[in-house]
Amino acid sequence: MSIIPSVEDPLPAHRFLVSLDPTDAYLPFAQSAIITAIAAGQFSEVTGLGADLEVLAHPEGGRNDYVHQLPVRHSYPKIVLSRGMVRDPGLYFWYQAGLSRSIGARRDGAIILLTPGGVPAIGWIFRGGLAAAWKGPQLKGSDSAIAVESIEIAHEGLLQVPLTPPRVG
Repeated sequence: MSIIPSVEDPLPAHRFLVSLDPTDAYLPFAQSAIITAIAAGQFSEVTGLGADLEVLAHPEGGRNDYVHQLPVRHSYPKIVLSRGMVRDPGLYFWYQAGLSRSIGARRDGAIILLTPGGVPAIGWIFRGGLAAAWKGPQLKGSDSAIAVESIEIAHEGLLQVPLTPPRVG
């Protein structure tokens, strides 16, 4: 009996879903349930899935063959979601919530990578996301390009989780 992962290799980078929790990350559910839900959208690009560990070099007296590398803190780049322009202004309203009030401004969310068959393979969950920047489409009358809206999400942590259980057999 062997355990063989059921995920195809390599996974195509163009098949993914993005999910934003409709409730505020730091409010009790009863309070956050009254907040307007974020608009659903299909995103054509996601960037910023990563993390950095700040390291402090600490030389020790009498040790000349190496320098200690001490972990200090994690930092996370902003996640940038880009999608085709839709008429529902939910993402813009989320951005405005961060400018004008704290209730409804922080959302948890997930980015889920799919196999070619559409099965969730791996995901990244972020906590306490705040819409840090919103960019509307660039409009040119002489251009036939698709209008793209994007939003940058500053967050407090990113966790990578496998979603497809291993196949036994």
